[in-house]
Amino acid sequence: MTIVENPAETGVILLGQSGAGEVLSVPIALLHTADSPRLQAEDPDYVRMLTQVEGELPPIVVHRPTMRVVDGMHRVRAALLRGDDRIAVRFVDLPEEDLFLLAVRLNADHGMPLSPADRRAAAVRILGSHPHLSDRAVAAATGLASKTVRNVRAQHGASSSASQTRIGRDGRRRPLSAAEGRRSAGALIRADPRTPLRQIAKQAGISLGTAADVRDRVLRGENPVPGEERTGTAAAGVEEGASVESDSHTAAPVVSTQRRVPLPEFGGQRDAAVVMRILVSDPSLRFTQSGREMLRWLSTRVIDPQDWRALVDEMPAHCTGTVADLARRCSDTWRDFADELERRHRTSA
Repeated sequence: MTIVENPAETGVILLGQSGAGEVLSVPIALLHTADSPRLQAEDPDYVRMLTQVEGELPPIVVHRPTMRVVDGMHRVRAALLRGDDRIAVRFVDLPEEDLFLLAVRLNADHGMPLSPADRRAAAVRILGSHPHLSDRAVAAATGLASKTVRNVRAQHGASSSASQTRIGRDGRRRPLSAAEGRRSAGALIRADPRTPLRQIAKQAGISLGTAADVRDRVLRGENPVPGEERTGTAAAGVEEGASVESDSHTAAPVVSTQRRVPLPEFGGQRDAAVVMRILVSDPSLRFTQSGREMLRWLSTRVIDPQDWRALVDEMPAHCTGTVADLARRCSDTWRDFADELERRHRTSA
């Protein structure tokens, strides 16, 4: 170790910098015992083994506001056994309620491994203090299987948190129920279909792929939650009083357990231009050859009311009947196309 600064009044000396921050030499007398995740005290055999290690041991981790050791009590004991009065320290500034979680993570990653009993006890404590963490996040911290954490949560009643979301290993907040996330995304899309998929996914706490699937379902007039059955006047999680599309005018209505949700409407008319913008922004169409061909094909065949009204005023009288007949033929073809798309969707669902 190379001392690069003079000792401060506290006796703390800066030893150098590393990728994880400053490493300082701190008087051991200033430190307080750790809130260790180990059920038993420090192992004396392991401490003696550390005293025989040649070279410098990794810095211990200390909570700066309280000077409590977060990780490294075996190294502290070894330093005292060697007769050292100082030790290399890396400080952390965290809320006190997060210190135990950090201690478990650090102990699971290196040093003397935690026993299975230590890990399970740590999981119980973490689920009590951080019930919003997902099973996989707690499993990653403790080194347990996520199934084990799920069982621990159930056994100790840690799932009774009022929060309807959990924070995963990636730090992202997700709903406890995938259905809740889908309903939330469906509401966002119905409110503004032009909202980018990434924004919808982030706000609803779902994946980008799920957000894309929800948007497709909403645009098809389906319930955003696959297979959700109708209960009473409203499907679970769907606003009561929401209108339901009726297919009573068709000759052979399709029987389905899914709640039909109205397509986005603007000024009483479905805005084809908005739907086209949504399709154009869909990565599954934009970034595939077949998708781009589909978009080009659609863009030349979609017509808005504003477009055809202008054409009606300019149409020569002798062409009116012919163009009207052509329009009806195209309408029939589009209807056949729509029916086939829906049939294939129902078959694959």
